[in-house]
Amino acid sequence: MKLKFDPSLQYQQDAISAVVSVFNGQPYVQTGAMAFQSLQIGGLFQTELGMGNRLIIPDETILTNIRTIQEANRIEKVTALEGREFSVEMETGTGKTYVYLRTIFELNKVYGFKKFIIVVPSVAIREGVLKSIEVTKDHFQTLYENFPFDYFVYDSKRLGKVRQFASSNQIQIMVINIQSFQKDVADKDLTEMTEDDLKKLNVINRENDRMSGRRPIEFIQAANPIVIIDEPQSVDTTEKSKRAIRNLNPLVTLRYSATHRDPYNLIYRLDPIKAYDLRLVKRIEVASVRSGDNFNDAYVKLLKTDNKNGIKAQVEIHKASPSGPKATKMWVKQGDDLFVKSGEREVYRDGYIVQNIDCTPGSEYLEFNQGKFLEMGQEVGGTGEDLMKAQVYETVEQHLKKERALKGKGLKVLSLFFIDRVANYRIYNPDGTTSLGKIGRWFEEAYLELTTKPIYKGLIPFTVSEVHNGYFSQDKEGRAKDTRGNTADDEDTYNLIMRDKERLLDPKVALRFIFSHSALREGWDNPNVFQICTLSETQSVEKKRQEIGRGLRLPVNEAGERVHDETVNRLTVIANESYEDFARTLQTEFENDFGLKFGKVEKIAFAEIVRQASDGTDTPIGQDTSQQIWAELVRAGYLSADGDILDKFDSKNPHFELQIGESYADLSGEIIDEINRKVFKNRIVNARERRELKFRKEVQLSEEFQTLWDKIKQRTRYRVNFKTDELIERALARIAKIEPIKAPRIATTVVELDISDAGVSADRQIATRVRDMEPVKVLPDILAFLQKETELTRHTLAEVLKRSGRLAEFKINPQAFMAAVSRELSRALHDLMLDGIKYEKVAGLHWEQSRLEQDAEGGIVRYLTNLYEVKNRDKSLFDAIEYESEVEKQFARDLDNNENIKLFVKLPGWFKIDTPIGSYNPDWAFVTEREERLYFVRETKSTLNDDERRKKENQKIACGREHFKALGVDYDVVTSLAEVAI
Repeated sequence: MKLKFDPSLQYQQDAISAVVSVFNGQPYVQTGAMAFQSLQIGGLFQTELGMGNRLIIPDETILTNIRTIQEANRIEKVTALEGREFSVEMETGTGKTYVYLRTIFELNKVYGFKKFIIVVPSVAIREGVLKSIEVTKDHFQTLYENFPFDYFVYDSKRLGKVRQFASSNQIQIMVINIQSFQKDVADKDLTEMTEDDLKKLNVINRENDRMSGRRPIEFIQAANPIVIIDEPQSVDTTEKSKRAIRNLNPLVTLRYSATHRDPYNLIYRLDPIKAYDLRLVKRIEVASVRSGDNFNDAYVKLLKTDNKNGIKAQVEIHKASPSGPKATKMWVKQGDDLFVKSGEREVYRDGYIVQNIDCTPGSEYLEFNQGKFLEMGQEVGGTGEDLMKAQVYETVEQHLKKERALKGKGLKVLSLFFIDRVANYRIYNPDGTTSLGKIGRWFEEAYLELTTKPIYKGLIPFTVSEVHNGYFSQDKEGRAKDTRGNTADDEDTYNLIMRDKERLLDPKVALRFIFSHSALREGWDNPNVFQICTLSETQSVEKKRQEIGRGLRLPVNEAGERVHDETVNRLTVIANESYEDFARTLQTEFENDFGLKFGKVEKIAFAEIVRQASDGTDTPIGQDTSQQIWAELVRAGYLSADGDILDKFDSKNPHFELQIGESYADLSGEIIDEINRKVFKNRIVNARERRELKFRKEVQLSEEFQTLWDKIKQRTRYRVNFKTDELIERALARIAKIEPIKAPRIATTVVELDISDAGVSADRQIATRVRDMEPVKVLPDILAFLQKETELTRHTLAEVLKRSGRLAEFKINPQAFMAAVSRELSRALHDLMLDGIKYEKVAGLHWEQSRLEQDAEGGIVRYLTNLYEVKNRDKSLFDAIEYESEVEKQFARDLDNNENIKLFVKLPGWFKIDTPIGSYNPDWAFVTEREERLYFVRETKSTLNDDERRKKENQKIACGREHFKALGVDYDVVTSLAEVAI
């Protein structure tokens, strides 16, 4: 297959034009003699070491040029030139390498420049660049009339290529790793350096007899090359590497990346939002693989270690709580027992005493007393392996679905798995043979199971062993090993896969599923990767953008042509986290890596709004006017000083009108539209306005309030009586109604991501499915668990279990069964207790009135949107009442306006009555007076129908009724003041 390239893509032409336009005013044929110049040829000058590029336009001209370019490309204009470095930002998968290679030919065509160096951060990217030059060679020679050029990788053993680079009159492209020339002379003179110092230098910086006693770097410096930095955020990250770049004596430096750290003189930007809008990359779907609650085993995950104040480790375990086990993060130190730390959960009783913690960076681990051993990010007893297995299954199924959908369209489908341990995919046996690790076995099991289904049968005409392979670096014995992806050992990996990119696209080649260690995470991508799955037992530091970047390119058919069919161009990421978390993390990475401001309005946001000029032509208003509009919107309260959209901007309100000065009134519609593009549909509104409530001391001191408080301040306690037989019968009735207990499950939800100026959202679900997890092998002590949860006797519990007829479900999901039975036992017990509950006063125990003053002194701050302003201030302790519903708001208004109400109080949150099912806080206390003074406590609800109120709420109301009955206070539930006889 031969890849085909479209030279007419506008966004690529714009990126190329941006760089070429930087040099506007530079003549092709340079004139004028220079002291060191012996020959002038086109855009070059020649010295004794070779021919070099030459730039004659001044920096003032360059600054004018780039400000014009930035205005046209909607980039905030710089006020001063940030050196002769120029940045181009292009989203991964949009042809960044093609753009800078073609820019080389354009710069030669327009200005005659011929010496170019491409600096790369790693072997992976270097190989990708070489492959790109190779596959585009014929394409560029067609576009540029077969203009001769030469390209090579710098090799310290082939220094003749460096001399050729300097002396040739053809286009010269040198590709070099930053590591090859960053060990320089620093501040030392060569004559002052010792033999040992000289040996530490890169060969490029040493004198060499084969180079006439010169250093190779001198020939490069004489060429005055245009230096292109691929991924500068990984190249010139230190002062040493920056000095090394300067030491090349570049004419200018062109920086190309999707994620600039320092975007010097940014002249073109194609960010993820624009690339997504223009459909230049695949749309992203997330298949979220998540486990349901599974607390049947002792679960421990090592999250981090710390030795700043004593050696400790942060772990996640399942800790007991009133509502059942909960995933809880906690710090542990040597000697801690997780049985105790978990709230004495039986699953942690044996073997979970912390014996050793190692904080060595890169080798952190936690060891328990019976040999259990966890590395960073690893877990035991959880659902990690089940989730990974489900991810593999999901990836294979998504792959087969895509194969089926694309059958007959000449498009090969590839799936990429990232793993963190080679041994999980391939095992090297002592006898020299290899076998599959657990991930390899899971893959083959899933593939064989799925390809027997009628819809997938015969879809791929190859055996299971032929369709998958691993690409890993090898040790000296030829065995694959775990590497970081930037070592000499990774060379073989890249030779295998990066130089066979077209072959991988051939449908006749069996390989479809690629398993790799870190090697393929940077620099390698293939346009026909449609599924990406990351399988990690340890904590991954890789970014989502880096991983999904391997599959964002638009696919290529068997004719080598790009496919622009949106129904096809979808990348599915199989993730072991919720799709909401995935979208949130991806958005954060976009913001950090690109400096994108989702949901924020930039100062130049309105620059492209068109306004009719006096001569009748339509002209963009430009950045300066945009900044003036932005400043006015900030002053008017529509935007914050950071560009956040404030609540005052409510364009969905039919009565909304943008209040803006007359100078821009004719643009109000366009301004509103531009701001609306930034409004995230799921955005959290800005904090509402709040204020502090004012306390009225005179009301507290009044006779009415003092008498009311004396009536209701008394504390009580309750007692209950019930019979065991009745408890058993009630418990059995409840247990019979428990939904059938199901095995722990793993759920997969496939959701399409949407990327816009407003943010990354995950709203449209495409598919869902569930799979049962492996059955539990060891059953816990159910009686011990239930006795601890309910405090009932083992005899009573055993009787309930035997008579329930549901013990068989205990084996299906022990923890779920125990939790359900415990819950229904507790509810049956509560029912009995409430039926026979009696309250009695506790002598000398009451609510202190002074707490009201303490609250007021501390300041009670509430949201304005939930406050009712009291009109008759002498009737209430505070000048406003907080309400939680419209019913409460109306009740407060009625209490305030009714002339028979002398005083009313919304009872504070600490005014709580003890009940068997938790504390209860009644709503209102008030005083009314007709012929005699009456005291009421009322609970406001939207309905009087017991069936429509939640049972627990009704039970608390019943307890409240008994409490106030013991105090002799009138208590009832009402929906309005009209129901109270006053």
